[in-house]
Amino acid sequence: CPPRMRLRSSTGPEEADRPPSMTSHDAAPPVAPGRNPCCLCWCCCCSCSWNEERRRAWQASRESKLQPLRGCEVCATPSPEEVQSWAQSFDKLMHSPAGRSVFRAFLRTEYSEENMLFWLACEELKAEANQHVVDKKARLIYEDYVSILSPKEVSLDSRVREGINKKMQEPSAHTFDDAQLQIYTLMHRDSYPRFLSSPTYRALLLRGASQSSSEA
Repeated sequence: CPPRMRLRSSTGPEEADRPPSMTSHDAAPPVAPGRNPCCLCWCCCCSCSWNEERRRAWQASRESKLQPLRGCEVCATPSPEEVQSWAQSFDKLMHSPAGRSVFRAFLRTEYSEENMLFWLACEELKAEANQHVVDKKARLIYEDYVSILSPKEVSLDSRVREGINKKMQEPSAHTFDDAQLQIYTLMHRDSYPRFLSSPTYRALLLRGASQSSSEA
């Protein structure tokens, strides 16, 4: 059964309100040698608590969409020049901590915040040198953003998914490089243009313009 493809950046509240489907066709993420999952049955017929935990995770994810970003994620107010630079290129937006924070808040309003969360998780993974930690983080990234059972599944094509499944046998810090690039491109082409024309970004531009005029 080929993986379901979804453009998460255009997902509306109606689809987000549906719980993750759990059928006999849903496959478990690959398990590297030496790992012992609690259960190899991934359908709803087994007594393993995995499915119930997934349902609770889905509910928690839905509730978290109503909560504000954590204080540690809120950056200092960007300068007017920095805000204006975000319209020059998507790279400048993503290289700015304040820009990522504002863009992530915008993605949350479109129910596609998982795209930014996945990208950030991949960046964190690539900075990890301890192989034991790499294995653990790679497994969590797979379960949170690649598994079709996850409420935060990102949209990846079949070629990239097959590559990830092979690499997960021996995870490395670069296991998700192709997937990260695909999601980066998706945000660039799909969400970034809407962000530039959004009330959120226009308000930042107007605030910067008023600050500049008051200082002059």
